[in-house]
Amino acid sequence: MAKHFNLTNLALKFVKIAFTSQLILLAAMPFDLIGQPAGYYDPATGKTGSLLQQALHNIIKNHTVRTYTQLWTDFQTTDQKTNGKVWDMYSDNPSGTPPYEFTFISDQCGSYTYEGDCYNREHSWPNSWWGGGSSSSDTMYTDLFHLYPTDGKVNNERGNYPFGEVGSASWTSLNGSKVGTSSTSGYTGTVFEPIDEYKGDFARSQMYMAVRYASRIAGWQTFANSVLNGTTYPAFDSWYITMLLQWHADDPVSQKEIDRNDDVYGIQGNRNPFIDHPEYANQIWSAYAPVKPEPINHVAEFSARKITLQWTDATGAVLPAGYLIRMSSIGFSSIADPVDGVEIAESSTDKHVAQGTQTCTFTDLQGNTTYYFKIYSYMGSGTSITYKTDGVIPQTSKKTN
Repeated sequence: MAKHFNLTNLALKFVKIAFTSQLILLAAMPFDLIGQPAGYYDPATGKTGSLLQQALHNIIKNHTVRTYTQLWTDFQTTDQKTNGKVWDMYSDNPSGTPPYEFTFISDQCGSYTYEGDCYNREHSWPNSWWGGGSSSSDTMYTDLFHLYPTDGKVNNERGNYPFGEVGSASWTSLNGSKVGTSSTSGYTGTVFEPIDEYKGDFARSQMYMAVRYASRIAGWQTFANSVLNGTTYPAFDSWYITMLLQWHADDPVSQKEIDRNDDVYGIQGNRNPFIDHPEYANQIWSAYAPVKPEPINHVAEFSARKITLQWTDATGAVLPAGYLIRMSSIGFSSIADPVDGVEIAESSTDKHVAQGTQTCTFTDLQGNTTYYFKIYSYMGSGTSITYKTDGVIPQTSKKTN
C-alpha cells in the first residue's frame, strides 16, 4: 500500500535520519519517493506464480549494499520504538510490558552471557543458509529486510533453526519465543517459534528472500535443505511455504512494518513487496495457500423470502395509468377492493407500478408461508383516482420456501 506523509511527518523523518547519518542519502531523493513510488510495481501487474516472482525480483534487485558496521546505525532508523529503545522482536511484548529493553549503541554487543544482556545483528535468514559467506558479493549478508536487532542470547538459541510451530519446547525466552520440536505437518526437526504478533513480520522477510535472491536461491538448498527444495520456484519446501502463508494471513502487515519498509527503502533503495502488496504472497504461491477452516454451523431459517409477480399489460382503447398490487397472508377474501377517490399508500402489502412495468417484487416475507395477491388497474391519482373493480379481478398465490 502507498504511504503518504504531510509536511510535518516529512520534517520529522529528516530529523530522525539526520541523527543517524542518513541525511545525505535521503536528501538526494525527491519527496514523492518517500513511501512507495508511483508505478514501482507496474511491471508486476497481471502476473502470477513464477512470472510474478521474477517480475518482483527485477524490481527490487540491485539494492544499495550496506556494510556490516553500518547496520548498527541503520537500526536506529529502521528499528526504533516510539520511546527511543531498540525494537527487538525476540524480547518485545506488544500486548504488555516487555521483560527488558535495550538502549541503542550502549547495549550493542558481539558477546553475551544471559537474556537481556545486549542486542546484536540477527540474520533471520541465517547466513549458513547460503553457505556462510560475508563478502561484498553476498549482498544478503547486510540486507536489512531480513536483518534485525535482537537479543544476543535469544539469537544464539535460535541459531540456524527454521521458523516453525513448536510442539514441545526445549527453551522459552522471556517474551515467549520458543525452541523445540516442530508440530508443523511435514517437518519433525527442531524449529524456532517467535510470538504470534511477529510471525507475519518474519514470514514476509522469508518470502522477500525468495524473490530478491530468486537468481541464487536454487543453489542454497545444500545449505538449507530443511526449508528449500532446490528450485527457483517455488523455492521452499511445501511445509515451509504453507506455514509462512498462514503466518502472513494470521498476522497482517502492521504500521511498524510499513514504517520500516519506508525506512529501509530510504537506505537500500528497494522495498519488500509483501508489505506493500500482501496479496502477492498468495498470487505467487497459490498452490500452497492454507485452506480456510470450514464454518462451524449452517445458517438458520433458510428460505426464499422474496416473491416476484409477473403479468401482461392490460390492453384496450383506454390503457391504465398503473397498477395496484395488494397482498395478504390470510387469503384472497381478506384483500379488500380499493375505493375510487382514495389513493392507497405504498406499504409492505400494497405496491404501485406504472403501466408498462410488468413485474413487482415483495420482500422480507416469512418462510414456508402462502401469500395471496390481487392486481387492480387504475386511472388518475389522489382524490380523482378510479379503480377497475368490476368483472374478475386477476389474482394469484405463491408459497415461500
